[in-house]
Amino acid sequence: MSEQRTHRAPSLMLESVSVTYGEQVAISDASLQVEPGELMALVGPSGCGKSSLLGAINRMSDGVSGCRVGGRIWLDGEDVRQRHDLTVLRRQVGMVFQQPNPFPLSIIDNLLFPLAEHRVPRGQRRARAEQALRDVGLWEEVKERLSRPALGLSGGQQQRLCIARALVLEPRVLLLDEPCSALDPVSSRVVEALIRSLKGRYTILMVTHNLAQARRLADSVTVCWLEGQCGCVVESNGCEQVFENPAHPITAAYCAGEAG
Repeated sequence: MSEQRTHRAPSLMLESVSVTYGEQVAISDASLQVEPGELMALVGPSGCGKSSLLGAINRMSDGVSGCRVGGRIWLDGEDVRQRHDLTVLRRQVGMVFQQPNPFPLSIIDNLLFPLAEHRVPRGQRRARAEQALRDVGLWEEVKERLSRPALGLSGGQQQRLCIARALVLEPRVLLLDEPCSALDPVSSRVVEALIRSLKGRYTILMVTHNLAQARRLADSVTVCWLEGQCGCVVESNGCEQVFENPAHPITAAYCAGEAG
């Protein structure tokens, strides 16, 4: 990987956050804190609100009809719910989804387009795009075919391109929503190695259903659960503590494969 950027990774804290869609509460009273440069894994069964929490952090949920978010979300001491310029917020808080979703453009334009949209000076765009491709280990694989359609890449390459698309805007926080679950095992290992290389440079919150992956990658783990029809956080602690000495019986049962 290339030389690391020098910006300081921020802390991220959720305080009694709830996400509601109409009358359905996806998750309620969720609190957690991700330390600067740390990778926290969000684990738990489907439907317990993990992805809803990610959408609340960079306010993608603002565009969902009937969605309401309560509580406080702090990025380095600033409440993102009070931010007025969402373009700046989404530049600072990048997001990568479960299914690779490159734009139907060329490989290079997948990176140049967001740079143009965020008004990065034209003279900087090409170098920034190349750097992002180097950061995700794609440059040597695609440098001779940058003008070809991004949709012609393999699934693993597409996902790395999507991560590069987030990195090219030089975010401070990365939100990863099951970034390996749609990939084959070989591609998953490549993307895992990439995510590991980003630790310390970015504050990362990653949803995963793969407990083994969480153990391999995470510094800390937050366990979400369903109580009735509502998601909640049952435990949030260091990775070793959660897996080896959990404080909550649900965590113990889930990590042992006895629940969920």
